[in-house]
Amino acid sequence: MRKSAVILAAGGLATILGAQPARAADPPDNQNCLGVVTAQRAVAHHDIGDHASSQDEPRLGLGNVARLLLGNDAHVGDLGALLGVIDGDDATHCP
Repeated sequence: MRKSAVILAAGGLATILGAQPARAADPPDNQNCLGVVTAQRAVAHHDIGDHASSQDEPRLGLGNVARLLLGNDAHVGDLGALLGVIDGDDATHCP
């Protein structure tokens, strides 16, 4: 039930923001966006730095999260672009 709610909420958010996942045949225009947004946050807030491999539990993976939230054709860069918009932080954005 929770996964369905997350998918529906993310789909509604993507619709509100006008986000459309990239087609599988074309690389996204923002393929480096997750790195850009993450670096901006790290510089502005100094609260990012532990690598995901330091976690004890298995992780879903960024590519899987992008597809879960934005659709099967989404890329990690699309996730970065979304996070740079919805975080409400002027320090993070994807150029």
